[in-house]
Amino acid sequence: MIEINNIRKSFDGNPVLSGVSGKFEQGQTNMIIGASGTGKSVLIKCIVGLVTPDDGNVYFSGRDFTKSNRNEKTEIRREIGFLFQGGALFDSKNVEANVKFPLDILTKMPESEKLDRVNSVLSRVGLENVNKKMPSEISGGMKKRVGIARAIVNNSQYLFCDEPNSGLDPQTSIRIDNLIQEITKELNITTIVVSHDMNSVMEIGEHVMFLYKGHKVWEGTNETISETDVQELNDFLFSNKLMRTLRQAQNGE
Repeated sequence: MIEINNIRKSFDGNPVLSGVSGKFEQGQTNMIIGASGTGKSVLIKCIVGLVTPDDGNVYFSGRDFTKSNRNEKTEIRREIGFLFQGGALFDSKNVEANVKFPLDILTKMPESEKLDRVNSVLSRVGLENVNKKMPSEISGGMKKRVGIARAIVNNSQYLFCDEPNSGLDPQTSIRIDNLIQEITKELNITTIVVSHDMNSVMEIGEHVMFLYKGHKVWEGTNETISETDVQELNDFLFSNKLMRTLRQAQNGE
């Protein structure tokens, strides 16, 4: 489980996060949603330590990450896997080397064991026999699956996904959503997905936190989100439906 308490962050005097608190349970897909500029990505960066909050605490299974020393933070970071928005694969490395990278920098595992682990996670995401392909030789959906494989290769206990469906077609997006949820259940890990895609929310949003102008204004599940009387959330839901309708019209669907 991950718990955040009163997270605040400002840049150049402008508040981005204003006292956000919440819990993200183990074994379920937790989602942070909201329009662009609401603080979603800053919050996830505060949680993993890429950005230092001005105030508040982040707890990983009871361990206060914000007050940990360097060695303690390093140990927690070894348990974290991160799927970046664009995949963030190394263009100069093939698929195998990309997935193996966390093992190279975080472990002293023998090379044969590293390769076994790489092949295992690639098989789990449905990418057997692509080890030697370069990122430029695979599709966008495959790149996201390679990113997921890399995120879990070190037996991660916490999985963070920043806009995992960005740039993907609807059918591929559904596959990525389902894969993230399946891995969360199978490995019993704590997963946090940052998204503005309501399709993803309705597919896998077991726990949903909605941010508006740096504040948490609603929290619930994908089963209760349509029943909300929070105006900001209803506006967000409407804008998503409108954009989806416009895209379908443009694509002649």
